Amino acid sequence: MPILAWIVAVTLAGGILSVVAAAALALRAGPAQLPILISYAIGALLGAAFLEILPHAIELSSSAKSVTGTVLIGILLFFVLEKLVLWRHCHAEQCETHVPTHDHGRIATMVIVGDTFHNCVDGVIIAGAFMVSLELGIITALAIVAHEVPQEVSDFLILLHSGYSKRQALAYNMLASAAMVVGGVFAYYALQTIQGAIPPLLGIAAASMIYVSVADLIPGLHRRRDLPATMQQVLLIVAGIGTVWLVGYLAGAIANV
Repeated sequence: MPILAWIVAVTLAGGILSVVAAAALALRAGPAQLPILISYAIGALLGAAFLEILPHAIELSSSAKSVTGTVLIGILLFFVLEKLVLWRHCHAEQCETHVPTHDHGRIATMVIVGDTFHNCVDGVIIAGAFMVSLELGIITALAIVAHEVPQEVSDFLILLHSGYSKRQALAYNMLASAAMVVGGVFAYYALQTIQGAIPPLLGIAAASMIYVSVADLIPGLHRRRDLPATMQQVLLIVAGIGTVWLVGYLAGAIANV
């Protein structure tokens, strides 16, 4: 089978598999559990950004400062994007910006944009591995799918927490996962000229996860100030970070076998 066919098949299957696996886990949560599990989502997003995406971006880049600078610019861009989303809602509906219903649009926008960037870069990485060897391509794809599941779980939880139905959350995550195929096909035809673009794209993906966690999700945890709730939130955040670390460790061990 031609390399391009392998890239299309694997990125398509990988995107679908990661979303379906995440949905099977996230959609089991009932409405009463979502505010609790959002703490886990925060941990998974921060873990993915700081333990996986940023180290990989720095490894591929010639300058760590350029990667961190991209993250800084990305956070500012997502701040502006969020302002534009709020302005659009308020201009159309004559609303007040502090009304909670507008979390539905703005948080979802941050999550979907960031996930799309990340999936596109994953497609580029998979394509590059396949162009080295078939074995490396398959191993890389399996590792990326394993890394994607915790992040996709957090994305589902965030969308559900923001008011989306289960069907809408699944549709948006499927749409974002399609970027993996686009990135893979694009990389196949232009890999030599876009190698330098991978670190900035990873930096933007990390910025979106950091911004959503810190600006949109963590403030909501402060509504519950009692000690048991705080301890529960901390433990779930640590569990989310730990899940990303464990999956990354196991994927690395498998790749090195």
